[in-house]
Amino acid sequence: MPAKSDLTTTQLTSYLSENFGSDINADHLRSACKHFGVTYPTAVKRVRDYNVGRGKWNLTVQEKLEQTYQAPAAPIRVTAQENRDLIPEKDDTFVPFGNFTDVKKIINSGIFYPVFITGLSGNGKTMGVEQACAALNKEIIRVNITIETDEDDLIGGFRLVDGATVWHNGPVVEALQRGAVLLLDEIDLASNKIMCLQSILEGKGVYLKKTGRIVQPAPGFNIIATANTKGKGSDDGRFIGTNVLNEAFLERFALTFEQEYPTPKIETKILERLCMKVGVTDDEFCAKLADWADVIRKTFADGGIDEVISTRRLSHIIRAYVIFGDRLKAIKVCTNRFDEETKQSFIELYGKLDAEVDTETNDD
Repeated sequence: MPAKSDLTTTQLTSYLSENFGSDINADHLRSACKHFGVTYPTAVKRVRDYNVGRGKWNLTVQEKLEQTYQAPAAPIRVTAQENRDLIPEKDDTFVPFGNFTDVKKIINSGIFYPVFITGLSGNGKTMGVEQACAALNKEIIRVNITIETDEDDLIGGFRLVDGATVWHNGPVVEALQRGAVLLLDEIDLASNKIMCLQSILEGKGVYLKKTGRIVQPAPGFNIIATANTKGKGSDDGRFIGTNVLNEAFLERFALTFEQEYPTPKIETKILERLCMKVGVTDDEFCAKLADWADVIRKTFADGGIDEVISTRRLSHIIRAYVIFGDRLKAIKVCTNRFDEETKQSFIELYGKLDAEVDTETNDD
């Protein structure tokens, strides 16, 4: 019996056909889920191209469609959403740092040059790519990768629209045709199904098996992937769910950037801009937060603690401060996600940096 992540549409439909015929209902599908040991949503995803109604599938639909489909006679239907502008908005709180300049140069060059960006959570990997595209007026299509992401999610497939089965472009094909940047976010959460991108990572476009059409990359198309690991898994368990990616897949990325957290000076500026955006001014608090986070990160790097304060978490603290008007409460509610010992050590450390905060007497 195949493992959950390896179950293919062919295996599932073969089982369904042999046991229940071509007309399938929800009970039939649940029976197959029990047989293969997969969840109902996973099974539904595998047979989405055969859907003919709520809780109903006909296994002859896809076969007949693939036999009769001709691209020139049945042009792809493009929705209004697909035609919208995909250039991201500029974020007034963004401050360039780290690999931003290099990423921007790569995108601006127009050269196909796949990039892998790795670094700890919440340090601006994704935002940096988006803001580089915003600065260049460049379209970007972001895909959040999960263990369930497969070829249908990425390349596209047939969908039932107004009673007719039509081809729907996936984000990869859209990016190829537009000459946009394809941002594969959290790529290290992917399974081996991500291997469908091999030819695309070589700059050769993709052959759509179900339509017999070849899609070549338009000028300016590029791929950038972000991850918390380097595709080798997470040995310390901090990033549960990340996978060891295929070496041949990783080798197709031309270079890897290691993204670090911003310096206290840069981070202070980021927090000050965020304060301005939400209508408050407290430069002292911003500077102390940046120094606090820097000390914690250095201790983390030295192996003294197991947790770290990210730039994203500092922005959460600023927003909590705007809401509650209390520095210590803002820090407390935003560090509650950590275990009690770590939380208390973080709070006590901040108290040593900020004379205006009394960590002994303040109550929530």
